[in-house]
Amino acid sequence: QVQLVESGGGLVQPGGSLRLSCAASGFTLDNYAIGWFRQAPGKEREGVSCISSSGASIYYADSVKDRFTNSRDPAKNTVYLQINSLKPEDTAVYYCAARVYCSGRARVYDYWGQGTQVTVSS
Repeated sequence: QVQLVESGGGLVQPGGSLRLSCAASGFTLDNYAIGWFRQAPGKEREGVSCISSSGASIYYADSVKDRFTNSRDPAKNTVYLQINSLKPEDTAVYYCAARVYCSGRARVYDYWGQGTQVTVSS
């Protein structure tokens, strides 16, 4: 069974950090680009980053550039999103998704995780 599972979310104060994980089972992530999306209450799902299948290309939304780092560990079949200098506006459910090539459009992704909540509040 093909499955993506996110973890690592939580409640953090402004300026804090989190590392989100996206682990795959039933398939190897080496063959897929992994996009990270987030959705805040009442807002549309927003693409924040994508890493190509080889890891050679990584894309970031302007709103998270220089604060988020997307990386992959083939040995663990896992992709990570390191989030630093968190702001209240980063509060959202964060999802990872897989498809062959990176895209900023959520609807074209083939596989999705269940999401992990990130809340930034003092």
